[in-house]
Amino acid sequence: MDGRRRATSGFERADTPSTALPFRPHHLAATARGAHDTEPAAAPAPARFREVLGNFATGVTVITALDGPAPVGFTCQAFTSLSLDPPMVSFSVSRDSSTRPRILAAGRFCVNVLAFDQHGLCARFAARGADRFAGVDWWRSPGGCPVLDGSLAWIDCTVEAGYPAGDHMIVVGNVRALSVQREAAPLVYHRGAFANCFPLANTGALPRVC
Repeated sequence: MDGRRRATSGFERADTPSTALPFRPHHLAATARGAHDTEPAAAPAPARFREVLGNFATGVTVITALDGPAPVGFTCQAFTSLSLDPPMVSFSVSRDSSTRPRILAAGRFCVNVLAFDQHGLCARFAARGADRFAGVDWWRSPGGCPVLDGSLAWIDCTVEAGYPAGDHMIVVGNVRALSVQREAAPLVYHRGAFANCFPLANTGALPRVC
């Protein structure tokens, strides 16, 4: 793993200085409260949070790794590109997930981007207590992680860092290899249901904004 220590829950890179820890602007929050002389608003209820955030449509991925000889994986909507140079991605996983420590211990993972006709695969890798790879065709990425047959694309990564965030953990990965497997519409999740999407005609490319 390029001289880095093995990943465990709540870890950072061995060669990362403490100044690289996540920034928490407590002093800014305190200043804001003092300026307005008001108590901070209560956090929204989990059900309300889910309802509102469900309006944000996402793609669907399956994050995979090898735990020794055994393939492991889980369905993940909370995936995003993070940096172009160097190429980095991140995903969020529940701290209660049984798959999370196995992926972190492996030190590498593969992101499988699902197509619109793979909603069954999505449900399989979200199920608890099941053999998620039973009957699923896959092959090894250059980094040795499972690539699911039929996925739109795969992104092979090594674990860079992990940060606790509430009831989840944010995992950051360095992209080592990637490829598109086929051309098809992506699987989309919106308001608690699966959907698909197709490009609108004559809209052109979006400008880069971030």
